Amino acid sequence: MFAKILIANRGEIACRVIRTARKMGVRTVAVYSDADAKSLHVEMADEAVHIGASPVGESYLRGDKIIAAALATGAQAIHPGYGFLSENPDFVDQVVAAGLIFIGPSAASIRAMGLKDAAKRLMEKAGVPVVPGYHGEAQEIVLLASKAREIGYPVLIKARAGGGGKGMRRVEHPDEFSEALSSARREAKAAFGDDRVLVEKYVDKPRHIEVQVFGDNFGNAVHLYERDCSAQRRHQKVIEEAPAPGMTEALRKAMTEAAVKAAKAINYSGAGTIEFIVDASQGLKADRFWFMEMNTRLQVEHPVTEMVTGTDLVEWQLRVASGEKLPKMQSEIALAGHAFEARIYAEDAAKGFLPATGTLHHLKFPDATPEGATMRIETGVRAGDAISPYYDPMIAKLVFHAKDRQAALDALGSALSRTEIAGSTVNTAFLAALAADPDFAAGDVDTSLIARHQTALTEIAPPTGETIAAAAVAASGAGAAPPSNDPWSSIAGYAHFHSVARRTRLKFGEDDIAAKVSVRPDGRFQVALDKPYDDTNSHDFRAAPRLACWPGHITVFEGAVGYTFAVPDPLARADDAAAGAGSLRAPMPGLVKLARAAIGDAVIKGQPLLILEAMKMEHTIAAPHDGVIAEIATEGAQVTDGTVLVRFVEDQNASTAAVS
Repeated sequence: MFAKILIANRGEIACRVIRTARKMGVRTVAVYSDADAKSLHVEMADEAVHIGASPVGESYLRGDKIIAAALATGAQAIHPGYGFLSENPDFVDQVVAAGLIFIGPSAASIRAMGLKDAAKRLMEKAGVPVVPGYHGEAQEIVLLASKAREIGYPVLIKARAGGGGKGMRRVEHPDEFSEALSSARREAKAAFGDDRVLVEKYVDKPRHIEVQVFGDNFGNAVHLYERDCSAQRRHQKVIEEAPAPGMTEALRKAMTEAAVKAAKAINYSGAGTIEFIVDASQGLKADRFWFMEMNTRLQVEHPVTEMVTGTDLVEWQLRVASGEKLPKMQSEIALAGHAFEARIYAEDAAKGFLPATGTLHHLKFPDATPEGATMRIETGVRAGDAISPYYDPMIAKLVFHAKDRQAALDALGSALSRTEIAGSTVNTAFLAALAADPDFAAGDVDTSLIARHQTALTEIAPPTGETIAAAAVAASGAGAAPPSNDPWSSIAGYAHFHSVARRTRLKFGEDDIAAKVSVRPDGRFQVALDKPYDDTNSHDFRAAPRLACWPGHITVFEGAVGYTFAVPDPLARADDAAAGAGSLRAPMPGLVKLARAAIGDAVIKGQPLLILEAMKMEHTIAAPHDGVIAEIATEGAQVTDGTVLVRFVEDQNASTAAVS
């Protein structure tokens, strides 16, 4: 076994690998960028090496710096985690050339599966069913459009390199093909450095079911059953589970045998995932699944497999990479119970899942689980850490295991309702709504479920008068703990014969709220609001709600929803209202990838003006109204949240960006 390994990654996966390495007595070396200098994975590792500036191209994608760090610290092997360099065969070659061991598959295996078109041709030869489509080398638009017509609409345009929904577009009609192709190519080029695509038939009611495989260097390969990853938004997974709901023994046998066959076809060693698309329009059948791609690395959702099989896949990775045989053979691997994983992101679900940034001023996960359930929290952040625009905005993964699907789902829903995060917009309310969705709860899920129910899943009811009153109490200071044990101090705002009212102001979205807070002798709070909420201006309560106070803000938690109120500083100067009039601002940090209009252009409402790239996904910024452009951001500009992208000659009808 290795004495020391370097982890070429960051965040929760780096922390995950460190925990298993520590359990096995293996020392760890972390690498970090400027933005991650004080991060959790750096704190947890035995050693840490700075490798560059915050952008990934100057740090986590610099294979030369990572290898140099491994050599300088005496690490024997490099664990790539997932993302970044984990599926880069050139990096694997460089690691091996430096006399180090790559904890993962060989460069040849990665190359065999790295390009979707070549991988599908290989799988066809191995007898693994593949999705009908065009997987050829020729990339002329006329040819691709012709193949799309032959396949029959709707079709999917997919980047042949990479995954995660980047470079993927669903096309419903031939007239949309050219624009979708251009957009997919730009996004694929930005994410993977390769703008070549393939075209496939879009499957009705598709289920995304994948099989965990594992091989060693002695020709052995096993599967650890399946995971269902059908709950996706924008082609990215949200909630994963194992085993797949509704799975039949016939389909499981066919899929797992095909997965092992695929792994053996490329002499695979290490952890890998064979992803299948399943046509669930007539139920799950053994002849209605097709190979999509292979991820030649550990998956984000690997914990659910660990929970239902009682394994530690990172431990398996270290053992196999160090020269050992697989810890278990197929007959020794059994399924037990059900597991869910929910990915908590800094993102605004109501605005099309736009990624968000911010400082996590308050971060609290549940500290207990329902009887019979097991909880695992995978995170790479702590309270006080910042979610930066440089990396994936994942905050944590909540993982639950129980005896059956309903018990595990109940545990997940309960945990989401008790999770508290303040300082950044997060998706906990969306996740809770999805977990409670009748179709999802029944296991009737496909990759379009979220899109079909998106309005209901992302809609959040406005705060109640009681919630607003609770925020007003916190803003006034009346709910603060007494400064001493003096009984008179325990009644905040108390004066002889009467309570002294405290006046405060709040802002929720565009709503300005004025409140008068009094504390009665019995300790109850009485709040008078300047306008009625829930048909009354007056609210009287005792119990302190779940809330977090952070600079200039108060967040009140109601179940999985966090209502954040701004507390205006009475001494601060008012913003210059004219500064934002007639302007279009960036809804998130990002890179201006493409400008589709110029100064002096007359534009109409809904017309695309800019392509903004954030988290390596493209977002279209459209005109909110008719007007003439006075200023527009230049291509290549890096912008922050709220940066003015476009100013119009006319200053009426000022609006924020429309994003699609």
